[in-house]
Amino acid sequence: MSDAETIVRNALKSGKYYFGIRRTIKALRKGEAKAVVVSKNCPEEFLNEIKKFKVPVIVFEGTNMQLGEFCRKPFSISSMAILEM
Repeated sequence: MSDAETIVRNALKSGKYYFGIRRTIKALRKGEAKAVVVSKNCPEEFLNEIKKFKVPVIVFEGTNMQLGEFCRKPFSISSMAILEM
């Protein structure tokens, strides 16, 4: 299991996360996010925006569809804000 998978599993268990690019950026602006998990195909423009906030960015080695499936959600997930590590 990769570091990204471990971090996502722990976040899902704790309930301390947000899904989605807009919600992730909002959490970063508020200072809530301790780290961000992104899919390997996260759009570059959003990845550049996320990197401005100086929090760890962990790349999930799968697509947004695979990240959604890993999180047991019926939708794709490009980014995920982790609120507690």
